[in-house]
Amino acid sequence: MLSTSLQLYTQASLARTYLNADAIFSDETQDYVTPYDPNFGDTVSFSLRTAKNNVESATLYIDSIAYDMTRVNSDSIFDYYSAKHTVGDKPLRYYFSISTNDITYFYNKRGLREGVDHTYDFRIIPGFSTPDWAKGAVMYQIFVDRFYNGDPSNDPVNREYLYIGRITKALPWDAPVESDDICNFYGGDLQGIIDKMPYLADLGVEALYLNPIFVSPSSHKYDIQDYDHIDPHFGVIVKDEGETLSFDRFSNRYATKYMSRTAEAANLEASDALFVKLVEKAHENGIKVILDGVFNHCGCYNKWLDKPGFYKTMGYPDGAYRLKDSQYHNYFLWHEGKWPNNNSYDSWWGNDNHPKLNFEDSPELYDYIMEVGRKWVSPPFNADGWRLDVAADLGRSPEFNHKFWQDFRKNVKSANPEAIILAEHYGDITPWISGGEWDTVMNYDAFMEPLTWFLTGVSKHSEDHKPALLCDTLSFEKAMRYHMAAFNVHALQTAMNQLSNHDHSRFLTRTSSQTGRLHTKGTAAADIAINKSIMLEAVVFQMTWPGAPTIYYGDEAGLTGWTDPDNRRPYPWGNEDETLLEIHKELTAIRKLYPTLKTGSAEFLWNEFGLISFGRWDKTARLAIILNNNPHPKDLTLPVWKMGAITGQMSCLLATFDDEVNKHIMPLPINFGKINLTMPKFSTMILVNEPLED
Repeated sequence: MLSTSLQLYTQASLARTYLNADAIFSDETQDYVTPYDPNFGDTVSFSLRTAKNNVESATLYIDSIAYDMTRVNSDSIFDYYSAKHTVGDKPLRYYFSISTNDITYFYNKRGLREGVDHTYDFRIIPGFSTPDWAKGAVMYQIFVDRFYNGDPSNDPVNREYLYIGRITKALPWDAPVESDDICNFYGGDLQGIIDKMPYLADLGVEALYLNPIFVSPSSHKYDIQDYDHIDPHFGVIVKDEGETLSFDRFSNRYATKYMSRTAEAANLEASDALFVKLVEKAHENGIKVILDGVFNHCGCYNKWLDKPGFYKTMGYPDGAYRLKDSQYHNYFLWHEGKWPNNNSYDSWWGNDNHPKLNFEDSPELYDYIMEVGRKWVSPPFNADGWRLDVAADLGRSPEFNHKFWQDFRKNVKSANPEAIILAEHYGDITPWISGGEWDTVMNYDAFMEPLTWFLTGVSKHSEDHKPALLCDTLSFEKAMRYHMAAFNVHALQTAMNQLSNHDHSRFLTRTSSQTGRLHTKGTAAADIAINKSIMLEAVVFQMTWPGAPTIYYGDEAGLTGWTDPDNRRPYPWGNEDETLLEIHKELTAIRKLYPTLKTGSAEFLWNEFGLISFGRWDKTARLAIILNNNPHPKDLTLPVWKMGAITGQMSCLLATFDDEVNKHIMPLPINFGKINLTMPKFSTMILVNEPLED
């Protein structure tokens, strides 16, 4: 520990040395915006940090109106300025100016600049917040057919039915995924998730995101057949009658087993009841459950369309493909003169097994889907939210799309105010997260995409290779700052940060920097030349960066795979990668120990080629995270004073190198607000400074 006199000298030296852009900081977290979730009419205090005695004046600009800021507090090296503003009912943007030595600089999410780019302005949305449970929650995505088979009696069987030219096939759990996967089934189900709930709790999971579980003929189930019920192949089959297809009866009108399984009331009711049991079991373990909502389109087997005639056979009302005057005719947009031929209805991207729902011409359909939105987050089902598939595609105009999601939010939140609404979306998110529609998104642009390029040099689909982006820290930081600027703090803290998912290649396969797909390279190639140390880097970043780190089932066990369908391999029970399992458990435990990682501030500390470091801090803790993605060691001096750490030491919570997890690194002394360390090749380190010094 420094002597008192030396400590005072150190603090004075720091105050003289560091003004600069590096000392200036603000964000939208609760340490800099109070209250950080204001309601209409609240008076909000906005804070700005500067170097001590280094700024002549500071100004807050809210929607271009200037507010003089007052210095309200100081510590060893920083001054804190504040100004207040009473918010109305409209979203607002704000930024700061700092004047010193007759020079004025501007500060927003981009950092300190001589001019201001309003793309990066801070954002406050009065009356808008996201559920506290979702802020920084560790989520876990399950592709249900491939997670665990808890009830073999509900498994799809060979030749059960025909779907878009494919015949159903039941595969053993260890069989490789085939390119034509849509009607291949491994038998995973809801009972399997219930059986593995202790595993999920031990892993540190706080929320489950389930790929679609409603009645559907495919293994992915993004072609919903019945929104009102859980698929009995995932649930319970009480009444199992009828026959499968034979070689001489190769038509779905003979698929009576499938009709019985998916349309008999007893099966549907029992399956819905099993879902209730799953949610109850999850909640008992402190785990939320998020459903996948596919509302842009349904499936061609949907009971409203009934292309194969299943529902007509079972005594249901005629579907729109079976009868032109069907009560469901306007649920779809028909091409003039083509009914009922193939491709006679509007479909998503021309896929006739994904008929697009025609909300504009059917108020009944509109109201029905609003009811579906309410139903599954209400008793007795009590799901905790919706993930919305291709949400920006819904409707035929942006105006209608926004109206739909505004109404959807009102319906869902009225039924369950603590439900999360997060959407799949690529590109600009600002039109939808301004307070009245989505809570947040699957974070492709401000997480998966830039991190993948930086760590692996390939795209998230493993289809493009750009060596210039590998270890390009400048491009990485620019991309992160640019895309994160679109988020308000509540959307950012709940954004689904994934390394892999059902639409993209497994991150572990990307670490090889190879490109390919299942049909071009084959299954085995996805396992070649992988670098587990890079995977460890990615997991450390995922678990410490702002947002909700979302594990795609099996990533924690070492699953590999090209983009879909190869990314949907069955979970390797009994053959898990122990190092990857260990680091996931260690990191989820660290997140529980340090809530700073959920809602604290974040800023880069020192970046150079192949190396990134950032701080996470609030009033309770300061953490520094370092990743070295170079194939050689790096010496560096880390300016932890940017987080306010100027004396004492930083202890190592976790380090990774040589494909291993290590927690036995000696504490590092803080000298003049800096620490010196050597990072091995492909390594990470998480450091903490506590207790906090004044």
